[in-house]
Amino acid sequence: MAPGVAGEKASDMVQAKSLGFAGSNTSKRGFFMVQTMVRVFAAVCTLAAICVMATSSQTVVLFGFTIKAHYTDSSAMRFLFVTDAVVTASSVLSLIFVYHSRRSGSNPKNFFYLFLHDMVIMVLAISGCAASTAVAYIGRYGEEKTGWMAICNRVSKFCNHMTLAMVLSYLAFFSYFALAVMSGNKVKYQANDEYQSNERQACP
Repeated sequence: MAPGVAGEKASDMVQAKSLGFAGSNTSKRGFFMVQTMVRVFAAVCTLAAICVMATSSQTVVLFGFTIKAHYTDSSAMRFLFVTDAVVTASSVLSLIFVYHSRRSGSNPKNFFYLFLHDMVIMVLAISGCAASTAVAYIGRYGEEKTGWMAICNRVSKFCNHMTLAMVLSYLAFFSYFALAVMSGNKVKYQANDEYQSNERQACP
């Protein structure tokens, strides 16, 4: 009777381990799939923002003078253009890293490097968005106390295009915010799993 019970318990343990392994593989596959989709979305958003900024210009005649509005006229908008370009390139490179990490297995160092990358890109993205938002607000509403006049009532087409570019850039920022949270949680869970595994191996 005892050998039969022991055999059943061993069979149950093997089945439980196999189910846990299958569930772990499904979780990893879902994690990497979400990571890939969000990074592609961020790259598409910033690339679209770059295209909108590069092609947005408007020429108006004001008080007999011809004025052409372009994103290069503002240092904040140029900074946004550069940050979007960096985010686009980093997103493409990180996709390669994610693919390599998926094939090489669950190395905690890879997830930690991915977390650092996402944090740096997230901060860079919000810095570009914040700088351009401040300038765009003044351009649309002006600043009476300092005597800065609003210009969007004269170059509304250009301002609308730049607003669209900023919205796309903010979408990329929120994408990297979500990626940083996911990568951070993955690092935490990987560390917990490794600690528990070491504890089990240390116990006789």
